[in-house]
Amino acid sequence: MIALEEGALRFEFNSVVDARKFDAPGEEGHGLSHCMKAVDFIVETTNFYAYIEVKGSGAPSGELAYKYRDSFLYEWASGKAEKPCYYWIVFNNDRLDDILLTSRTDDLKRQLPVNRSRKTPWPRPFVHDCAMFTVAAWNKRFPDHPVTRIA
Repeated sequence: MIALEEGALRFEFNSVVDARKFDAPGEEGHGLSHCMKAVDFIVETTNFYAYIEVKGSGAPSGELAYKYRDSFLYEWASGKAEKPCYYWIVFNNDRLDDILLTSRTDDLKRQLPVNRSRKTPWPRPFVHDCAMFTVAAWNKRFPDHPVTRIA
């Protein structure tokens, strides 16, 4: 089990290859905060990578798109993006409703892009899928990787 904290949330990643805080200060993080945005965590499983961003409240989807794009580019250039990649945003605000999260997710999917055109010459997707969750929704969807609120 690997535990990581961001803001008031603690994530427990069970049965993963690796989980690391990507947006950490200094040498622990990616080290390019002067020119690149970064997601909070990158988790590697045997089958995929999960790029995870934690937000205290609603953030513009443009900012969220750049966080994924820059993080993916960094990892790709480092030779660490050979598995399918997913982007998940967790809001520490359970008052957000499913309709709002679905609308924001759809907007983010257009900006990344998740549904790439058949005309795109890329042999693989840039991102396989993305989704936004409240803490409660995350825990329901990923019971093996629970999130708890910390003091």
